[in-house]
Amino acid sequence: MAQQDTTRNMAMPAVQKQDSKSESKPSISKYPPKPKHAWELGFQLGHFMIDGDVDQRKPFSGYTLGLHVRRAIHYAFSLRVDASYSVTYGLEPQPYGASLEPEQFYQEPNGPLRKVFSGYDRNNPWFPSYRTQLFGLNFQGVLNIGNILFHKESNKWNWYLVLGGGVYHHRTMLDLRDGNGAEYTNLINRIGYTPALFNTREGRRDIKNSLDNIYDGDYETEAYKKRGIFRLADKHNIHFGFNGGMGLARKINRRFNIAIEHQLIASDNDYLDGIRYRSDVDQTNNSDVMHFTQLRLGINLGDLKKKKEPLYWLNPLDAFYNDLAELKARPKYDPTDTDADGIIDLIDQEPNSDAGALVDTKGISLDSDKDGIVDHLDAEPFSPPGYKTDEKGIALVEPKISEDDVNKLIDRKLGTAGLVDSNGAATARCCPPDWFLPTVHFNLDEYCVRPQYNPQLQQVASVMLRHPEIKVTAVGHTDIRNTDNYNKVLSYNRAKWTIDYLVDKYKIPRDRFILMYSGETSPFGNFHYANRRVEFRVSLPDDREMSRPEGPEAGDCHKKPVRRTGKVQTDNGSAEDRKSGY
Repeated sequence: MAQQDTTRNMAMPAVQKQDSKSESKPSISKYPPKPKHAWELGFQLGHFMIDGDVDQRKPFSGYTLGLHVRRAIHYAFSLRVDASYSVTYGLEPQPYGASLEPEQFYQEPNGPLRKVFSGYDRNNPWFPSYRTQLFGLNFQGVLNIGNILFHKESNKWNWYLVLGGGVYHHRTMLDLRDGNGAEYTNLINRIGYTPALFNTREGRRDIKNSLDNIYDGDYETEAYKKRGIFRLADKHNIHFGFNGGMGLARKINRRFNIAIEHQLIASDNDYLDGIRYRSDVDQTNNSDVMHFTQLRLGINLGDLKKKKEPLYWLNPLDAFYNDLAELKARPKYDPTDTDADGIIDLIDQEPNSDAGALVDTKGISLDSDKDGIVDHLDAEPFSPPGYKTDEKGIALVEPKISEDDVNKLIDRKLGTAGLVDSNGAATARCCPPDWFLPTVHFNLDEYCVRPQYNPQLQQVASVMLRHPEIKVTAVGHTDIRNTDNYNKVLSYNRAKWTIDYLVDKYKIPRDRFILMYSGETSPFGNFHYANRRVEFRVSLPDDREMSRPEGPEAGDCHKKPVRRTGKVQTDNGSAEDRKSGY
């Protein structure tokens, strides 16, 4: 029936393009959309020290731990929020005379104000010993360049820079008193301090070891807090700082990565170690600087089957190289149709069909009665169902049958054709559900049918007008490119457009159509043009109207042809001369 008008006379389009928003075309962006990508949650552990007036107690006497959240803005830049808790210790190997300090007081718990360095002066110097606790909240920008690759798909290493600022709260405690609450006395003589001893590395280590044997390690006195800085409830000091650093990250897999990073934080505060001047003669004026060396573990959050890794792990050139590789791999367009069945060899699944054979849209010879003999060789191409056939395809029907058998045979044949149900009542079908109806194809990223497919739509209308009892299902499809949600909306629009066209032009009631779509999930080979289609069929019992899927609007409808001359590129990358096109 319909197959004779639709397969033999179907012409392949001259110009085919991607069904994708990334195509360069009027009103359509030539750039791919930014992929959905994951957030990073991280944990860090490392070393913390203060570069100030007091030496570190030991090379690695401090520690820091914390967590961070990071989000990529684009491939080279991301934002990070970093929270940390840090502790460090210091011990100075040269004497400190408190007489140069201003009046510094601390508030004893539930007690009076006391001078911090009471009992110490140039005659009884003290060797500074402190413990500092620091709470920090940083807001940072991270610049990475390790993912901008030209010669491979991805990189496991990523080098980056960090720059930002934050707010900090610290509490510094000093070991100024012994276990009885009295100041330490005669420290110079007790440890055998001399300037010459202090001037050597080994001597400074001996001084610290001697002080460790004298100090009780109880940091009981709160250090002086810089006046006039911002405080919460006039109690907790808050100061601002700027931080910078660099790091090197290593990807373990798509979920985890590790990094080593060093940060330097500078603030206008010289009391992070509790001391303003290093000694009576070494009156430093520089503010204390904080150093963090951390090992970081990053975890990419979410379902990585639906999301990409954070953009700083992706190559921004990947989409371009993929499109270029696909373009190179496309088969050369060849319009050869060896068996002259109307389907070119490139998509013909039966390229050597017999001459005169009726074929479907895939180029496969039709076997209407499913008896194993194709129609052009079948002496009875529409044999009654339920009977065996001979080698010519003729049903082997018993020659002698009763009137009751005749009635049953008629009922069974009508039932198979969909005209009556199991009780003999008329149905809304005229024909078997596997009857062939035309398929129409579409330009890239469009949902209106080109004029050369109007005869196919007219054929669908003719069948429906001759048989007003049937319903027809229109199923929309797309090729596999672009996102699944986008392609579902586009395939919905294609099916809706063809139905609206038939309703408006031929006045067929809308309720005689069922609209369905499958997006990119039912590809017809790897030839993208063949997949941009709407298929028509006599409605099946399970066919149900499908509503518009969620998602932004997809596709365009350019009803008027855009004139252009010269060379045009086909879907397969070859060039053809055309005086006009779509």
